[in-house]
Amino acid sequence: MSREMERLVGTSEEDEEEEEMGVKEEEGDDDEGVAMDGGGEDVMNRYHQRSESDQNPQEQQIGRRARPKEEKERTKLRERHRRAITARILSGLRRHGNYNLRVRADINDVIGALAREAGWVVLPDGTTFPSSRQTGRPPGGSPSPMLPSTSSPVATLPLKGISSPGVGGTCRMKGVYVPPTPSPVSHDASSRPRASASAALMGDGEGGVITGEDSPLIGNCMDVVTDNQVIETAPRMQERDFAGTPYVPVYVMLPLGVINMKCELVDPDGLMKQLRMLESINVDGVMVDCWWGIVEAHAPQEYNWNGYKRLFQIVRELKLKLQVVMSFHECGGNVGDDVCIPLPHWIAEIGRSNPDIFFTDKEGKRNPECLTWGIDKERVLRGRTAVEVYFDYMRSFRVEFDDFFEDGIISEIEVGLGPCGELRYPSYPVKHGWRYPGIGEFQCYDHFLLKSLRKAAEVRGHSFWGRGPNNAGSYNSQPHETGFFCDGGDYDSYYGRFFLGWYSQSLVDHADRVFSLAKIAFEGTCIAAKVSGIHWWYKTASHAAELTAGFYNPCNRDGYASIAAILKKHNVALNFTCVELRTLDQHEDFPEALADPEGLVWQVLNAAWDAGISVASENALTCHDRNGYNKILENAKPMNDPDGRHLSAFTYLRLSPELMETMNFLEFQRFVKQMHGEAVLDL
Repeated sequence: MSREMERLVGTSEEDEEEEEMGVKEEEGDDDEGVAMDGGGEDVMNRYHQRSESDQNPQEQQIGRRARPKEEKERTKLRERHRRAITARILSGLRRHGNYNLRVRADINDVIGALAREAGWVVLPDGTTFPSSRQTGRPPGGSPSPMLPSTSSPVATLPLKGISSPGVGGTCRMKGVYVPPTPSPVSHDASSRPRASASAALMGDGEGGVITGEDSPLIGNCMDVVTDNQVIETAPRMQERDFAGTPYVPVYVMLPLGVINMKCELVDPDGLMKQLRMLESINVDGVMVDCWWGIVEAHAPQEYNWNGYKRLFQIVRELKLKLQVVMSFHECGGNVGDDVCIPLPHWIAEIGRSNPDIFFTDKEGKRNPECLTWGIDKERVLRGRTAVEVYFDYMRSFRVEFDDFFEDGIISEIEVGLGPCGELRYPSYPVKHGWRYPGIGEFQCYDHFLLKSLRKAAEVRGHSFWGRGPNNAGSYNSQPHETGFFCDGGDYDSYYGRFFLGWYSQSLVDHADRVFSLAKIAFEGTCIAAKVSGIHWWYKTASHAAELTAGFYNPCNRDGYASIAAILKKHNVALNFTCVELRTLDQHEDFPEALADPEGLVWQVLNAAWDAGISVASENALTCHDRNGYNKILENAKPMNDPDGRHLSAFTYLRLSPELMETMNFLEFQRFVKQMHGEAVLDL
């Protein structure tokens, strides 16, 4: 097995030394070069040449000297290609797998590291044997140390999984995840082929498939199972009982298109029926977007609230609460958007003559999803700044719905701060070709933000820093493909720290300005801000996707403390997303993304709680299954928290015909009871 792997991807220490020193390639063929070539005719010709030359040393020397120059060049190219592949394998194992491999490691070192990690013993001379379930010693070798074994049952191993921090009761091996509650497996004809398939996946040796006793993956984590042995599984882990836990209100987002472009309520009878069903299971209220592009669509300071008045009246009749979003962004083109609501027409007219009011990437592409905060203090919107426009809109809403505030129907105002209403840059727009898990691009190339950057560089005393990075890749790049975000890249250089500090501070300053006026408009009402969960590339050093979104959160810096501080300054609650996502699921679906939503949620929630602000949350993707609900509950009410901290509210994304289906609705009802701290019967 090791011989075959060496022929495919291996290289020797001497080979790498030659590569690094630029030594001339050997003129003669080698077996590895032939194996990598893959050309049948070329391989056979060289085989016959070697066979003939072996019989006559003189002919061998003549044959070597007579080889065409083109064939020598092909051999060199094959060798370089093979060594490049090996170098990437070693680099990936060191960087992402935490393997302690020497600089000039070869394939034997890799195989040895894998074998030792799996519980095998690898002697200096290469002799390898399993350490568990063996009391003897190999000929000429040292005694094999016995590793302790548990009585955990055998489980099907999803080889792509990786256990995440904070998951208790699991057995961890790099690249392998053994669930704490394996599904029951019966001993019948159908179970035996599965065992054989698992053994085949674990590896093969000279004599065929490795049995359970010899498998390197069977050691500390499971008992040996033979064909004649009945497989018994552990009882299912007891589900947590949330009865008696703190009451967490549950809201449900209304459909995006519940109000049409004429500011009319769409299908009021159907909506009333759905809201009655929500009220019947004690949902606390609903969340609705008040779209800037609908209310102030045609002219500045001409507001039309008619559809929202009708909607709010229905909510009041059902004795539900309202969370209202001041949506100063465009709807359409992002994940989950099923309607299109652009920014107001008069804003679009200004943008045609002055496109710098929109965010811009390094190639000059404009994004009309929201206004750049470069114009927060620039009077370019027909005599008003962007912040003044937002304030006038919020003040109009407060006056129009004064009785709903006085009656306590409106329990919270969430102020939109960027794309999707979230406090972030529009760094990963689908309309510009971004696809998950691309790192996105910096959005600071409009005239106004570039002016701010140049000014900051001059104040620092390095005017040549007044530019964006030129090696940060594109929307769909990966961190290691760029000079800015790779390990040891420019993101951690003097210039990189300056640029990222300015970029993230511009985001915080925008929130500061908007909250200052929102507090005046909504005095006495709870105000919230939504922060998105940029969880992909969280396991890398740079956290590239977070950096382009404005969260200066590399591995050596807490990028959410400054956001929590500005929310604390204005007594604003944090609404965070992606609380339903599990790191293991993300790894199975997109292992290349190196995502860690659980780690991100833990960091952000604790940053907010440590700052003493209220924390609410919502799910990022549609959720109808119990696993997703249980993950939300874990984050909403952390077990054994010494301070008894919990979410202040949860908002479910979103009301839909699928949610109203019988089984989905019953599961949601069960979830609402648990969030309210009530007992459920089917634990």
